[in-house]
Amino acid sequence: MSARLVDIIVPDDKVNMARAIIARHCRRFWPETVPDGREKFSCLVQPRYVERLLDELNRHFDGTEGFSTTVNALEAVLPPLEETAETALPEADLPPPTRLEAFFSRDRISTDEIYDDIEQNIAIRPSYLLTVILSAVIAALGMRSGQVAVVIGAMVIAPLLGPTMGMALAATVGNGEMARRATITLATGAGAALLATYGLGFLIVVDPTVPELLNRSIVSPADVALALACGAAGVLAFSRGASLSLVGVMIAVALVPPLAAAGLFFSKGYETLGFNALFLFATNLVCVNLAGIAMFLFQGLPPKSWRITGGVMAVWMVVLLLFLAVMAGRIAFGIGSEGLAEQVLDIIAHPLG
Repeated sequence: MSARLVDIIVPDDKVNMARAIIARHCRRFWPETVPDGREKFSCLVQPRYVERLLDELNRHFDGTEGFSTTVNALEAVLPPLEETAETALPEADLPPPTRLEAFFSRDRISTDEIYDDIEQNIAIRPSYLLTVILSAVIAALGMRSGQVAVVIGAMVIAPLLGPTMGMALAATVGNGEMARRATITLATGAGAALLATYGLGFLIVVDPTVPELLNRSIVSPADVALALACGAAGVLAFSRGASLSLVGVMIAVALVPPLAAAGLFFSKGYETLGFNALFLFATNLVCVNLAGIAMFLFQGLPPKSWRITGGVMAVWMVVLLLFLAVMAGRIAFGIGSEGLAEQVLDIIAHPLG
């Protein structure tokens, strides 16, 4: 990950304070006089130091008239900024990070950049609803015909990354407003996907015995492991500034196919299969959020209240344990599996036109 160009504008009477702060967090900067009695500092800052620079600037200049800061990503810097233990800048008024914290936060973008990326993706817009519906329809058609490539292609346009990451980030930092908006956006998108595929089911022939569909009505330990891995990998890639489309595939693959399968099942009257698919969706959603919160914490995002963050994680963990208990009961004792087997056998014996 390359450096960031941080442009800082302060009033002339705050130049000395700004210069002292900047010197603690970056090695290269240059001043420039701008109109209206202000000074601009252009700073080359390594990603690991951006967050602490912004935090200190905010503490000293928040509310100061004429103060502003912008952060821009750079593709390359020559000569390069060395990033080794010997060249590490000292932490200002903070205890040095542990080796684990330094390892996980080394390449992470700043919290403000993460906020900005998520904020613009948790609003309910016509484009959001349209892409959710289209991705669900494409995924449903791909699963119906057993074409895995089509299902993967549908995940590229699925826009559930924003609200899902928003829920995990809000729980991590204790932002109730972001949690509310992200939850509403995700619920609206999930409802739109379910309704769209429910309607689609009346227009096409659906064979629930197709493996790509039937697999979305079965929850196994492998599905839980997959969802946890998707959540952790998604947050790790997202917080390193990876392509949003790439990260979105990792998240959507655990959420959109079960929703699409549930819509098709319900439209054909296979309620047991439909509810099983929704159970898989709910399990995956809990796993993605739990893994996402854990990975955000591992990467050093500072919670406003450990009590709130710990409480949310505890709730998600209890819900996941309940889901695992239901899954274990089905595997060990066949609870709830009889109806599924009967429906599948009936479909095979009497295929629908």
